[in-house]
Amino acid sequence: MNFELTEDQLLIQEMVREFAATEVAPIAAEIDRDHRFPAELIPKMAKLNIMGVPFPEEYGGAGADNVSYAVVLEELARVCASTAIIVSGHTSLATWPIFEFGTPAQKEKYARKLADGTMLGAFALTEPGAGTDAAAGKATAELVGDDYVLNGSKIFITNGAHADLFIVTAMTNPAAGTRGISAFVVDKDAPGLSVGEEEHKMGIKASSTTPLYFSDCHIPKEALLGQEGKGFKIAMATLDGGRIGVAAQALGIAQGALDAAIAYAKERVQFGKPIGTLQAIQWMLADMATEIDAARLLVYRAAWYEDNGLPYGIASSMAKLFASETATRVAGKAIQIHGGYGYTESYPVERAYRDAKVTELYEGTSEVQRMVIAGSLLR
Repeated sequence: MNFELTEDQLLIQEMVREFAATEVAPIAAEIDRDHRFPAELIPKMAKLNIMGVPFPEEYGGAGADNVSYAVVLEELARVCASTAIIVSGHTSLATWPIFEFGTPAQKEKYARKLADGTMLGAFALTEPGAGTDAAAGKATAELVGDDYVLNGSKIFITNGAHADLFIVTAMTNPAAGTRGISAFVVDKDAPGLSVGEEEHKMGIKASSTTPLYFSDCHIPKEALLGQEGKGFKIAMATLDGGRIGVAAQALGIAQGALDAAIAYAKERVQFGKPIGTLQAIQWMLADMATEIDAARLLVYRAAWYEDNGLPYGIASSMAKLFASETATRVAGKAIQIHGGYGYTESYPVERAYRDAKVTELYEGTSEVQRMVIAGSLLR
């Protein structure tokens, strides 16, 4: 086993780390405070192929692997978790299913523009009454002539107010349960589609999160993604990869919080010496670093499994479960090390703590991950 990044992966890490430091970090606190989507970063990231890391060069992507993609998200999240989830939602949840399940025409029309960052994508699965129980969705799609007609609503759509297209699930045969769910590629300007008001969230405030409303929304039958009735399988497969993205985001949040805690422990003087000389602080830092290292191994392993064609669903659940809960614990300890200052917006650990919590919730809560993992053990 080789636990080192390859030369190419290290070059990508260095490139994104520099970009994050020079372009993202200077605005991270401001966009969080103002709840502002950093639209100006999208073309800059597109120029560096950040919007299409794991996709082929002939389709406008970077032609890199999924370990590199995890590294990219980690580096972005170290300074701004909102920016990381913009990229993750676009790449894992919108672009990937088109590459994996789309027709040649869909790939030509959408995949190239998504991978090169010309278009921004989003994923619409969750509904007001169907969160963890995604199969309980009530949105419908009825084939009428040459069009599908969508009705219903979706919530918690990452990139919602800024996306150019949405991957949408809807019931085409309500009597068939999960086998009656289909997936569609829906353009933002489809007649009958409207985007609701942005949510005001505890964290990742610079990420756009909105509901979608479909009222006799007409889309061509060519918008069907994969086969009719296969939408639930498409959504679950998409989430398997998306969980690696969220795990990498959580990993980056945790690493950024640890970096800040170490720097503060070295400079903050109490009782005549830096607090980093105190055993209480040292033990917190040691625990934080160890948990982060364990999380990184789980995240990179899941990405490596995907790269090598191995089943990665359970590995992605383990990575997301551990990395997300690690992020929350580490960010909390980072605040503790900062003391009262850590509770103020003057230090980044306050933002890290707020941002970390959502990684335990979206793309499957920690409880869902435990269900998935336990289910694989008890088959």
